[in-house]
Amino acid sequence: MIDEDTRYEAVRSRDARFDGEFFFAVETTGIYCRPSCPAVTPKRKNVRYYATAAAAQGSGFRACRRCRPDAVPGSADWNVRADVVGRAMRMIGDGVVDREGVAGLAVRLGYSARQVQRQLTIELGAGPVALARAQRAHTARVLLQTTGLPITEIAFAAGFASVRQFNDTIRAVYARTPTELRAEAPATRATATAAGIPLRLAHRGPYQARPLFDTLAREALDGVEEMTGTPGARIYRRTLRLPYGTGVVSVDERTRSTPASRAAHHGGWLDARIHLTDLRDLTTAVGRLRRLFDLDSDPYAIDERLGADPRLAPLVAARPGLRAPGAADPDELAVRLLAGRAESARLVERYAKAVDAPCGTLTHVFPSPDDLAGEPGPVGALATALADGALRLDPGADRDDAEAALRALPGVDARTAALVRMRSLADPDVALPHGPGQQPVPDTWRPWRTYAQQHLWTQRQLEQQS
Repeated sequence: MIDEDTRYEAVRSRDARFDGEFFFAVETTGIYCRPSCPAVTPKRKNVRYYATAAAAQGSGFRACRRCRPDAVPGSADWNVRADVVGRAMRMIGDGVVDREGVAGLAVRLGYSARQVQRQLTIELGAGPVALARAQRAHTARVLLQTTGLPITEIAFAAGFASVRQFNDTIRAVYARTPTELRAEAPATRATATAAGIPLRLAHRGPYQARPLFDTLAREALDGVEEMTGTPGARIYRRTLRLPYGTGVVSVDERTRSTPASRAAHHGGWLDARIHLTDLRDLTTAVGRLRRLFDLDSDPYAIDERLGADPRLAPLVAARPGLRAPGAADPDELAVRLLAGRAESARLVERYAKAVDAPCGTLTHVFPSPDDLAGEPGPVGALATALADGALRLDPGADRDDAEAALRALPGVDARTAALVRMRSLADPDVALPHGPGQQPVPDTWRPWRTYAQQHLWTQRQLEQQS
């Protein structure tokens, strides 16, 4: 827990390291901000603190126009924590409440809707409906300011049940009408979605993009993924199967930041573009990209712990902010880890379905578990378990239960199960099994053993290339 002295000092010093970890509101102005807001620091007696933007909105505060508190990276806690609150936040971020309601969220968590509401409200100051509402407002703002879509279409694409609900929420959160909010966008705003929706995927702290893009380049499957350009200026593109349709996403390797943020290593963003057959999938698609590129982690906490270890210290110093790649589709990645690269390419050739609008070399989406359930051997067994729900790898899955279910499947050894937990489930604290003569992973690397492994892998790759 961050005490009030630390919070106020973060606000006073405009410390971007805390963006997304908490929000502050000013009683005299009725506005809430991110800690790094450039506005004049308010008097301490007028400041209130909130764990989420939704809690600040629920207390009647509106979003600051200068610092855009709705656009900060998510709290790293939600990726780390395995309890019901952490799992719920990951699922809300994936759009579960928009698609299935609070009842659907509760079923996935294995709790009653009342228990979920109570736990989230006690810890975060807002229940699942309010948290999803804040997320919808952010999605709506992005669409209003980056596309020329009619406002009515944006309302439903963002997940609102009615235009009236959409209008009321935008006024409450931003103190402007949707039309006024759109008018504030740059004149270069797209007039249609043919070119895709441009997005800034924010991250905190330093970001080592090259090792992560190297991993994606090595793993890329023809027809589903591609990497273009030269190291340092590459573009990663891939197709996605989403709840309402399909998508094609692209992410630029070059990290961007403001001069002040760059000088202080306080974060920045990756430029992305998303093409969707159904705009209702925007929230889910963004969540998938954030997990794939590990954009919500806390590099300060990770580097502090791992940098204290003599073995890792030089690696952390050489690559501060190293990230652990996740999965754009957790089910797909589990199949690929089990099948291997050559077999995965065969599965694409045999079972993959063509996208509605091919984009360059991207022509297919990776086969779904339903498509692969008839495949013989371990891949078929894994696909069947995913298809019938015996194994869940969605953002809110219980990691221990998922690993146990994996280990019970034929052909899944301890290493494969650990890799699935590391990548598909984005677990930050996975220790791979060690063989004879290998050193066991020390407990001093907890709770960031996944990142320690990334440092070791990255160093090994560099040594092999030299």
